[in-house]
Amino acid sequence: METVHTGERLARLRELMKQNKVDIYSMKSALSMLQSRLIRIVVVPSEDSHQSEYIAPTDARREFISGFSGSAGTAVVGLEKAALATDGRYFNQAGKQLDDNWTLLKQGLQDVPSWQEWAADQSEGGKVVGVDPTVITAPDARKLAEKIKKKGGADLKAVKDNLVDAVWGKDKPARPNEKVKVLSVDFAGKEFKTKLEDLRKDLDKRKNAGFVISMLDEVAWLFNLRGNDIPYNPVFFSYAVVTPTTATLYVDDSKLSAEVKSHLEDAVSIRPYGAIFEDIEAMSSSSAEGQEQDSSTAKKLKYLISTKASWALSKSLGGEDKVEEARSPIGDAKAIKNETELKGMRQCHIRDGAALSEYFAWLEDQLIAQSAKLDEVEAADKLEAIRSRHAHFVGLSFDTISSTGANAAVIHYKPERGNCATIDPKKIYLCDSGAQYLDGTTDTTRTLHFGDPTEIERKAYTLVLKGNIALEMAKFPKGTSGFALDTLARQFLWAEGLDYRHGTGHGVGSYLNVHEGPIGIGTRIQYSEVSLSVGNVISDEPGYYEDGNFGIRIENIIMVKEVKTNHKFGDKPYLGFEHATMVPMCRKLIDATLMTASEKEWLNKYHEEVLENTKGFFEKDERTMSWLKRECEAY
Repeated sequence: METVHTGERLARLRELMKQNKVDIYSMKSALSMLQSRLIRIVVVPSEDSHQSEYIAPTDARREFISGFSGSAGTAVVGLEKAALATDGRYFNQAGKQLDDNWTLLKQGLQDVPSWQEWAADQSEGGKVVGVDPTVITAPDARKLAEKIKKKGGADLKAVKDNLVDAVWGKDKPARPNEKVKVLSVDFAGKEFKTKLEDLRKDLDKRKNAGFVISMLDEVAWLFNLRGNDIPYNPVFFSYAVVTPTTATLYVDDSKLSAEVKSHLEDAVSIRPYGAIFEDIEAMSSSSAEGQEQDSSTAKKLKYLISTKASWALSKSLGGEDKVEEARSPIGDAKAIKNETELKGMRQCHIRDGAALSEYFAWLEDQLIAQSAKLDEVEAADKLEAIRSRHAHFVGLSFDTISSTGANAAVIHYKPERGNCATIDPKKIYLCDSGAQYLDGTTDTTRTLHFGDPTEIERKAYTLVLKGNIALEMAKFPKGTSGFALDTLARQFLWAEGLDYRHGTGHGVGSYLNVHEGPIGIGTRIQYSEVSLSVGNVISDEPGYYEDGNFGIRIENIIMVKEVKTNHKFGDKPYLGFEHATMVPMCRKLIDATLMTASEKEWLNKYHEEVLENTKGFFEKDERTMSWLKRECEAY
């Protein structure tokens, strides 16, 4: 991971800023050419027009201008200063990749301003801040405007084209145009027409005129379609609008096969991807005129947009007074997996667990028995090759984090081909990886040691393992949020004065995005807004990291289920978790003296289950079978 020199790019950007009377330019990942000479500061969020966490290369503007390749962060550029804000997952990485042109704003640390505060500070003296309205949400735009005015800035203005694109020029990647595919109901578990009916019932209860859908995974889920426009995420560039009587999919026709068109039949109209803004503006105007003429309408019906929808969509519908913003009903429905999806999750994790066990057994043999020299990417390639042999495999669900020694302390480390470390069997090895299968999405982290770990490493690993077990063993009343459960995973680290700078768990899609809202386990305020429900699939991944030394993370995918308790206080159902991941914990790193009898019992039962479910894959593979039995021995 090397420093990226951005001086020339910034100089070209600043020249464009001067030409357009711009003093500050801020980017999360997309930018806009300025329409007004009054604009002095421009903010551009790192997500794409659909608020995607992972983006297509064509939308990686923040990475291009700053050199920082993490998935979360915002760059703010002035004529003399530039700042990059990111969260604790990326402090280490950003510190390595940013050159001297940049100030790193470590979000969440005391006395460190947010990028919004930094941008607002620059607006003092009546300066105008601009933002591309397609890449910032309407709520975020309002909050930023408030901060600007409080600091003495003039206003937040929507701007149109893109300055970073102008700097990027002909080297900018083209927008992807991959084919869309139908996901069989055998994997989806519910016909898309039934999903449309459910959505319309919800809209009727809310008294909405319709729903403008902007999140790519929500469009894919609603219509039982999948794509390949964003690496590792089976989605495609699209919007959709659903009303009580119509459903319109905004997608380029060239992406649709005869099978997809037949699948949608007469239930869905197709419009060009780029027509969404003009269409919804006309639709909103038509709806308003119709309601004005109908005196029987006691309350004018508003169109619903998600709180993740762009400011541009809100403006096209007439602004905040003409729309209703709410957490997406599709996001809520998608997060509660049906029985077919839950079955698929169990099955794909068994196959994926077998692939990981085969990989770890192979890697140990290569490093120890064969004394082979393997770098982090070569190892990751082998894991992908093993996974690809299993049924329903489509591809990876994210870049494999294959990290040795100090690299394991970089939370979202990405080894680079030709420029990564050789795996050292005398140091910790952390592997965070996942795959997309037709019947589910996987995400598993295991930390291993092939030599003799230190006592500090064993203690840290065991504390993390205890937290992982504590969360999975939890029982809690219906209505409990992931925000409330987060401390269960951190408690043993906290007792030692230790912690980790990332969330404990994220929702997982079903052959969709590996990071899926709205649920999660962590300290983010949004996790307090949504309670966990039966059918939720979520990760359990506490960790511990020592910069420059080692990193530890243990991640299982768990599913929310109803559990039996001796009592039901308040006559509420009680919930708990079922694990899907089927990969042994690292025996060498466990200090059993730090574990309670109940923790050992859980671990022994877990390993019995792993062995029973995956041993059938290794009847003719003595190496993996031997490794698996050894790692699953009882304590």
